[in-house]
Amino acid sequence: MTFTDTAVAGMFVIEGDLHADARGSLEVAWQREVLARRGLETAVAQGSVAVNHRRGTLRGLHYQAAPFEEVKIVRVVRGAAFDVALDLRPDSPTYRRWFGVELSADNGRMVYLPRGVAHGYQTLADDTVVFYLVSTPYEPGHQRGVRWNDPAFGIAWPIDRPTAISERDATFPDYRA
Repeated sequence: MTFTDTAVAGMFVIEGDLHADARGSLEVAWQREVLARRGLETAVAQGSVAVNHRRGTLRGLHYQAAPFEEVKIVRVVRGAAFDVALDLRPDSPTYRRWFGVELSADNGRMVYLPRGVAHGYQTLADDTVVFYLVSTPYEPGHQRGVRWNDPAFGIAWPIDRPTAISERDATFPDYRA
């Protein structure tokens, strides 16, 4: 597995080791020991799949408040998405910075998101499926969010206006530190 640093401290783009032959391919996409050697979280409490019917669907930006902060590994298994992480950790050297990367079934990239980082994505293809490994189970009372177009962050989404977004995600208030 190859780990690439990003503009958000503690976030990595991960590329697995792909082995291809005439039958197809096999990729080791998650290995506890490899993450542990890098000092990364290895607990997996939940796996989730999000199916997105339309190109331009926007989900996020979501995070959970203490004590239920999440570490996530996110991968697109069908289609493509522009995946965004936003650092909301006041003590981080990259506080309030965001980083975006295209994840697709074709490129096989994943992202590792540390605790305290809000996460969202915008689909770049119809019928995009996103798979998550999450360190902490979803806790509805601790769910928080940041609006996708909050002027405090200036995130440059590839599609100007979402084609589909939940009412909750569209109406999060402006961020206040």
